[in-house]
Amino acid sequence: MKGSLILSTALIALAITGCQRSGASEASAAAPDAAKVSAKAPIPNDVELDPAMLANIKVEAVRSESGRGNLSGTGKVQFNEDRTVRILAPLPGQVVDFQARVGDSIGKDQVLFSIKSREVASLVADYLESQRDLDLAQKTYIMNKDLFEHQAASRISFQQTENDLAKATTHVARGEEALRVLGIDPKEAAKDGGLRSLVPVRSPMAGTLIERNLTPGQYVQADSTALLTIADLSTVWVLVDVFERDIHLVRVGQNVQVVAAAYPNHRFPASVERISDKVDPDSRTLKVRLLVSNPEVLLKPEMFITSSLELSEGGAAISVPAGAVFTEDGKSYVFAAINDRRFERRLIVAAPDAEGRLRVTSGLHAGEKIVTDGAMLLDYRRKQRQE
Repeated sequence: MKGSLILSTALIALAITGCQRSGASEASAAAPDAAKVSAKAPIPNDVELDPAMLANIKVEAVRSESGRGNLSGTGKVQFNEDRTVRILAPLPGQVVDFQARVGDSIGKDQVLFSIKSREVASLVADYLESQRDLDLAQKTYIMNKDLFEHQAASRISFQQTENDLAKATTHVARGEEALRVLGIDPKEAAKDGGLRSLVPVRSPMAGTLIERNLTPGQYVQADSTALLTIADLSTVWVLVDVFERDIHLVRVGQNVQVVAAAYPNHRFPASVERISDKVDPDSRTLKVRLLVSNPEVLLKPEMFITSSLELSEGGAAISVPAGAVFTEDGKSYVFAAINDRRFERRLIVAAPDAEGRLRVTSGLHAGEKIVTDGAMLLDYRRKQRQE
């Protein structure tokens, strides 16, 4: 009985050991299959086509072309603020002798209107009074000098007349300067005795009267309100929007040509005057200010520019057909030829150039061959190699 029990125990132990070894063998056999499922081979970067499939693609050599191209920019015409003046009232008073109208040509230093003011009358009266005081001080000085030289007057008396003459001279100079600041000739003011106390308001530059907030006889105040606006329209500003990806093609001082929708056959010479430091977060564009020659005054303020902005200068660059480039995850790629049948997917940096073409600034060199038609087919075949 005891021998039978020992034999049964041994058989059970052998059975358990066999099961463990069998399970371990099955687990080790299944491990390679699990590894194959969890680890995928990376997608290759190149693809090779059969001779029969080469007829479905088109391959061209990359060439370096002139950097001159068109930037699609839209904007509008504005007054050249550097050649625009706003006329303010130098002092309060009544407007007289005003006859200019909007659209009139204005000459430099032309009298636009005059202001009749009590303050001017007071300044002229003070000036004339200082002139009389100066005449008296000069006569008194001459008399006292003669008396002092003949020992008929004291030194203190003579020095007092010298001091009075100096003060009178200063008062006259101060009055003359106050009148000149207002544009009044002191000599002319002295001729009529201050009876016509008018301040002439002159134009500081030649141009065209473009805005008028003034009527004859109107009373004005000496504040920041512009009464007249004069602009030199021989040059204007054109503000165009340039995409941030293209802004590297534009520089200050660069010669450009502008075409307006109103004059499709007329090219206006211009130059880049300023590039904005701020990018519009919605349109991703920057404002570029052009100084445009406008001798015939064809370009009008607020006129929209709907044509392209043509860059007149630029170095050689690589330009490829837009169909040669495809995008994946926000990046641009082309397929460059390694040999007659094998092609490599190449990362590039490209920006719009002329219509239907892209300017490549990185990733390609002149002389290389790329697939210009059928690039998506090659990318599909490349991805199939993973399966």
